[in-house]
Amino acid sequence: MKTQVIVLNGGSSSGKSGIARCLQTVLPYPWLALGTDTMVDAMPASLQASESGIAFGPDGGVSVGPRFRELEDAWTEGVAAMARAGARIIIDEVFLSGAAGQRRWSERLGGLEVLWVGVRCEPEVAAGRETARGDRVAGMAASQAELVHRGVAYDLEVDTTRTEAMACARTIAGHVR
Repeated sequence: MKTQVIVLNGGSSSGKSGIARCLQTVLPYPWLALGTDTMVDAMPASLQASESGIAFGPDGGVSVGPRFRELEDAWTEGVAAMARAGARIIIDEVFLSGAAGQRRWSERLGGLEVLWVGVRCEPEVAAGRETARGDRVAGMAASQAELVHRGVAYDLEVDTTRTEAMACARTIAGHVR
């Protein structure tokens, strides 16, 4: 069976989005890149800084509430439906709850051929990228660097600490059927 979904899981500023764009360049056939940022950007402003939606702490911590989880459930179901309808999907994700986050996606993606990819980056390097970007809460990259990988099982891992996004994308593409 051909790979239908690639899940890139890593902390903020680990390089997932860059890898996703590079994958779209090197993989045959069109692939859609969708991520947790896509969903958050689509949420109403009233849920983007609230206890019932998603909130970003001054230390870079992220908390999600019940309204966020409801929307996330609908989002993951919709992304899975697109893959079942024939779209090839690259998911740019941050498993804040580690293995539980992977389980939620795995349930939604049941029956699809999924390549699970861990995107790692040393916390100090990710924090430097976070500062350079200027659009993230300081501390988010460092706090997520290891947290998002706890208990998660991967088919493949890449490390962007010293490896460019294109090289990582080529490594991942080599595992796509």
